[in-house]
Amino acid sequence: MITVKQTLGTLALLGLLTGCGEKWLDVSPNDSVTEENFYQTETDAIQATNAVYSELGKAGQYNYALWGIGDIMADNSVTGGGGGGDGIEFQQLDNFNIPATNPVINRLWGGCYVGIGRANVVIQRVPGIANMSDALRRRCIAEAKFLRAKYYFDLVRAYGEVPLITVPPTSLDQVNIPRSPVDRVYDQIVQDLTEASTGNDLPNSYAGADLGRATKLAAMGLLAKVQLTRGNRSEAARVANETITAARAAGKDLWADYADNFKVANENGKESLFEVQYVSGLNQWTQDGLGFSGNEFFGPRGQGLTPQGGYGFNIPEAEFVNGYETGDLRRDVTIWKPGDAYPAGSTSPSQPASLPGSPNGYGLKKWFVGKTNTNIWDSPLNIPVLRLADVYLILAEADGPTARGLEAINRVRRRAFGLPLDQPSTRDLTASTPNFTDAVIRERRYELAFENDRWFDLKRTGKLLTLPALQAKGVKPFNIVLPIPQSERDANPNLTQNPGY
Repeated sequence: MITVKQTLGTLALLGLLTGCGEKWLDVSPNDSVTEENFYQTETDAIQATNAVYSELGKAGQYNYALWGIGDIMADNSVTGGGGGGDGIEFQQLDNFNIPATNPVINRLWGGCYVGIGRANVVIQRVPGIANMSDALRRRCIAEAKFLRAKYYFDLVRAYGEVPLITVPPTSLDQVNIPRSPVDRVYDQIVQDLTEASTGNDLPNSYAGADLGRATKLAAMGLLAKVQLTRGNRSEAARVANETITAARAAGKDLWADYADNFKVANENGKESLFEVQYVSGLNQWTQDGLGFSGNEFFGPRGQGLTPQGGYGFNIPEAEFVNGYETGDLRRDVTIWKPGDAYPAGSTSPSQPASLPGSPNGYGLKKWFVGKTNTNIWDSPLNIPVLRLADVYLILAEADGPTARGLEAINRVRRRAFGLPLDQPSTRDLTASTPNFTDAVIRERRYELAFENDRWFDLKRTGKLLTLPALQAKGVKPFNIVLPIPQSERDANPNLTQNPGY
């Protein structure tokens, strides 16, 4: 695989330290960096920009927090694990009994604001670097705006009103500010993504050492998702259609085989618009390192398929599994079911009918890579943030059962059943399909399962409070947002708490 390199150590004294995902990694410590002698060269600009990416791969985002919110807090999965108090923070989310001290909601908040702070520094300081090309300067700023928008998008969807900080603070008064209205935060997100996707500041693709950076297509696709979340369907449809057209012109398309999205060999491949970069062999026992911990945490518990034998968290619900249509090939890519044969070399021959944390014998398979190395919590498999299939489904939902909307969802459905993408099939939805929007949301559930989207989809479509499965778990009207972390309120007296918490 082509790798992307990031220099980390020189950023420590600027508050920019830590590993930016896969493959921006040349670890070369330097203790002489100061605020005064940094931001002088192109290398400095690239290092500072790389650091904005790094929180994506940590516990505050895809290596911990978003598991619990995206799927466990929704109806796709339950906590699993070893029972008792194992994974208590996820149990609290699962059962809608969430204290303001919950570690998951604390890590999401903190991780997003670390990323935002780094983006603000790039946007402020990189324009003043004289010793660099203008094209690279504009690219670094656009990357930072894309990432700032991504972090704020997670924050505003999860917590509602949040403090909006767009410049590096110079005093405590500029940090301890009140929460901004939701629409104001969304306006900033749209502004950042519009600026990042307009013109040629970002390319449509990268190669070599830059593979994995944010592209213009990523900014366009995320903007379409933001507009759909805001309820701006016509604008979401317009941007999604432009994204698809530009992506296909750049050689992007759906893989013919759904499983190809989740293979190390295909990372940053033709369906990927943006993904979190992970690399193995450089960390152990940390969810803030450079590898993905989900291989171990989601592996079937005690079955010897992973370096530590598997912890069995994030277990697919029986209702979710039973909802797959007959012939949907995504099921066997996404879940372990009883009787599934294990890879050669495992300590067990097949998935049992019952496991600790999984009484129905189901397990999460999508992020399984096995014993690729001996390090713990250290998988190299990237996690998608945005795939082209997601944009097709955004277009379908925003456009409705028009010819364009139907073709968008049907390309995704044909692939799910192993059919040619461009040929009509008996699996196609039609203009007479009842409850078309519900059909699209259902398709999103199975296409994007365990890609951290489900809770956000249920929230934005008003379904979070009406699903019988979640009502049985005790979901309450105020659970449409998370509590503001108590530690943040202790530090900032201007932060109010969300009602009900």
